[in-house]
Amino acid sequence: MLLSACHTPNQIEVIAGEDTITPLHQDGERKGRFHNLYPGKKTYPTTCEADCYPTSPKLQCEQDSENCQYIAEQETPKLNTGYTVRWLGHAGFMIRTPNGQKMLFDPVKEQFDSPVDLAFRLASGFYRQPGDWLTQSELENLDAVMYSHIHYDHFNKADIEELGNKPRYLTPLGMADNFPTGGFNISEMAWYAKTNISDLAIHALPAHHFSSRVMVPFIYEDNDKDLWNGWLLEQNGKTLFFAGDTGYSKHFKDIQQKYGDIDICLMPIASYYSEESPNWYRYVHTTPEDALNAANDLNCKVMIPWGFGNSTWKMGDRTSHSALLRLLHMVDEMNSQTPLYILNEGESISL
Repeated sequence: MLLSACHTPNQIEVIAGEDTITPLHQDGERKGRFHNLYPGKKTYPTTCEADCYPTSPKLQCEQDSENCQYIAEQETPKLNTGYTVRWLGHAGFMIRTPNGQKMLFDPVKEQFDSPVDLAFRLASGFYRQPGDWLTQSELENLDAVMYSHIHYDHFNKADIEELGNKPRYLTPLGMADNFPTGGFNISEMAWYAKTNISDLAIHALPAHHFSSRVMVPFIYEDNDKDLWNGWLLEQNGKTLFFAGDTGYSKHFKDIQQKYGDIDICLMPIASYYSEESPNWYRYVHTTPEDALNAANDLNCKVMIPWGFGNSTWKMGDRTSHSALLRLLHMVDEMNSQTPLYILNEGESISL
């Protein structure tokens, strides 16, 4: 039965058309490749310049901001949205919607697909500590899996085989050909496209990022042939936004203008710095202060940060929890009015 499923063609639909955006280069050497809505040199409303990583009694760590747990007491925002959010680690979330649908964002169980996984370990010496994962019962009762883009820390083919072909898969444009064969039901969606699962509306939204798939460590191919998305869930008038990997740009204000204030915002705060390419990393990844400004643009009623943590890849980060330390610092420095709720891997919050 399993062998037969492996040879079953995938079912692929493309959801685009009127009132959606397909951001393709129309000419030049990048013709047919995707691009961001607001390319070009960036200026940022806020930048931490010094003493950005003070220690915090809210974190209990094994050593200097490594292998930490957030231990401070937190007040649960009284939003009454009906959403339950569980952080699997890095960018992975399991969401239970107000009416009971079970959804995943960017689930990645291990580090990389084989054989790249082994090659990367040999080349870099780094191995990611896995985060939380789903029980067998949860695996068998998923309604949908949503991917933001094809980078390995957000999309792993081996995990798709474990998740199975029962749930519906929602992806950015161009991404379906990265899936294994096995009768998977895949919907590729343009920016601002909408689809439904029962009475749950799912909107594919812009992000400010890029796409590539590494075949050998540090050698990238297929640059920008697949799109990158954020996602918005909407049910009973309540909204949950997953930003995907993204830099700060005007697209956040665009989203708020189109959909109104957002109830729950799952925002990335890490992978924004590299000594070799400091400007590039921030261009495509929000710093903690960028994430706070984006949450303000969206008028988020609560922001849950991700990208840091004990199961992160630490790409462009000093330590596992340096980004969280910077976030806690900048909340005070900026006098941010957006309520925060901090999860450790495996923890859930009903909002």
